[in-house]
Amino acid sequence: MWPTTPATLFIWLVLIQGSYALYEGMYCGKENCYEVLGVGRDDSKGDIAKAYRKLARKWHPDMHQGAEAKATAEKEFQRIATAYEILRDADSKTDYDYMLDNPDEFYWHYYRYYYRRVTPKVDVRLVIAVTITVISACQYYVAWNNYRSAVSYLLQVPKHRTRAMQIAREEKLLETDKKKLRGKSKSEIREEEEEVLKKVIEEKMDISDEDRGGYSKPHWTDILWVRIILLPYTTALYIKWYVTWIWRFNIKKEEFGEEEKFYLIQKYMNCTKTQWESVDDEQKREYLKLRLWKKAEFDEWKAEREAEMKAKLAESSRYKSIRRYLKNNKQQMTFGPE
Repeated sequence: MWPTTPATLFIWLVLIQGSYALYEGMYCGKENCYEVLGVGRDDSKGDIAKAYRKLARKWHPDMHQGAEAKATAEKEFQRIATAYEILRDADSKTDYDYMLDNPDEFYWHYYRYYYRRVTPKVDVRLVIAVTITVISACQYYVAWNNYRSAVSYLLQVPKHRTRAMQIAREEKLLETDKKKLRGKSKSEIREEEEEVLKKVIEEKMDISDEDRGGYSKPHWTDILWVRIILLPYTTALYIKWYVTWIWRFNIKKEEFGEEEKFYLIQKYMNCTKTQWESVDDEQKREYLKLRLWKKAEFDEWKAEREAEMKAKLAESSRYKSIRRYLKNNKQQMTFGPE
């Protein structure tokens, strides 16, 4: 009985299509790849390659004369090459054998066939390695660029420029001999002076990271590749430190040393290593006097600081004007382009 509705016709076509093991547009089309090369499914990879080379020599277009003969040879050569491409790759051959054994799963066969053709055959490890290398290079370049920009900015700050100029003159880093300066333009002399002052700021002046805008001098250990390579080592160090901390201060109840107190204060303040290093020693000593390594003392100190800040803001005319603006306009202030 023939199907009479579109739904039953579609189901009938699906069943008919699934009854064939070979599909047009996939692998060798309606032909069997093994039969094209004249090999069996159990033949080795070497046997398949041998059969292909034999047929390729026979049907290579250069071995034939005349337009018609060449055209026939090209079609046959393409047919042989397609079959060999399917059977020489282990994964592709496995998918092809599965299709021959399970002809009814044609949607799965379509997926596997085009997945193999579209997916780039590149080692994932190589992709990861290249990606990490690119990220590491960009990271190092950006870090150096930010650091140089921060140093250039510091040269525009009068107090730092004056101090750098004083050091350069004391150590005779600036060229003052008029004979040696003869022949150089003012712009060249200015550029040389700027380079000397930059080196003085980088190497001879103790400037906090806060003044540099948080940009410290880049180090090779900050690169992503290096951190990944050293990850097992740093993890082992952290585990050792953590276990030692638990043993000394949680189990044995030892008193905290100065280093441990500073660590707890930094932790409670949510400071990064760079931010903590920018705090001057006098301020750190003040934190110790206030016993801020104790959580209760720190919470009380933090609450007092926040209250003081709110009181200062309440007295600030600028803050009051901002509050009035927000109240009258009933909207948030935004910065930048609309």
